[in-house]
Amino acid sequence: MMMSRGYTRLASSMFTMVSPRFFSTAATRGVLSNDMVKAPAVGLGVRCRSSMAAIVGGDKEQEKKQAVGGGGGSAKDDKEIVSYWGLDPTKVSKEDGSPWKWTCFRRRYGCRAMMLETVAAVPGMVGGMLLHCKSLRRFEHSGGWIKALLEEAENERMHLMTFMEVSDPRWYERALVFAVQGVFFNAYFLGYIISPKFAHRVVGYLEEEAIHSYTEFLKELDNGNIENVPAPPIAIDYWRLPPNSTLRDVVLAVRADEAHHRDVNHFASDIHYQGRQLKEAPAPLGYH
Repeated sequence: MMMSRGYTRLASSMFTMVSPRFFSTAATRGVLSNDMVKAPAVGLGVRCRSSMAAIVGGDKEQEKKQAVGGGGGSAKDDKEIVSYWGLDPTKVSKEDGSPWKWTCFRRRYGCRAMMLETVAAVPGMVGGMLLHCKSLRRFEHSGGWIKALLEEAENERMHLMTFMEVSDPRWYERALVFAVQGVFFNAYFLGYIISPKFAHRVVGYLEEEAIHSYTEFLKELDNGNIENVPAPPIAIDYWRLPPNSTLRDVVLAVRADEAHHRDVNHFASDIHYQGRQLKEAPAPLGYH
């Protein structure tokens, strides 16, 4: 019994010495941030470094504020992580300096692009999911096409996240997304089961229309009908654009993505048209 109490006291004293260092949120975040920043820039590591650098910079700025103020700052002074990327969203203001809540009233073309991307991200996910299930059923490889289609879906989703920074959908637009996505998902699901050749061809033509839409978007920007605002931080981080990039640079990057998706889906349809399986042709990986 005495030995048990001795072990309890020893464990308690060790926990007291260790806890201030290893169970502190600030200390833990600092250790993780430094490790992430010093990590080699391989693949997605570049984006991790960019996002984590913003976090570390915020911590250092907070420490300076506390040092100047002579004490702990209030909760309002804390640097908050407001997005997955650790970057503050773009803020739009009126002429009198007050915040503009409904940016859709100013940039309706941005809202149009945003609504299109809510649908464009569906085909890649549906095709990748069905190929995934087929691979499991038949115990066979997909030739990289599962990853290629899921990459397409993720890329289209990032288009949506980018245009969310320059547009704010109205309530009925959000409701429309629910209705359209529900109908389109099920229709494309059945279409892909019946004829993958037809499904990929349809997506290829839809991507061609998307390219045309973004080309018109660029014309509006060049003519001055749409303000060429600075690029959102999420776009600079995702496409690795220069810090001084603008909305026009973002639209160019998005249009290039759509051109790639067009070629991939027409290529997939051509493979089925020749009576072959997708796994027999190498998937176009490594673009995104």
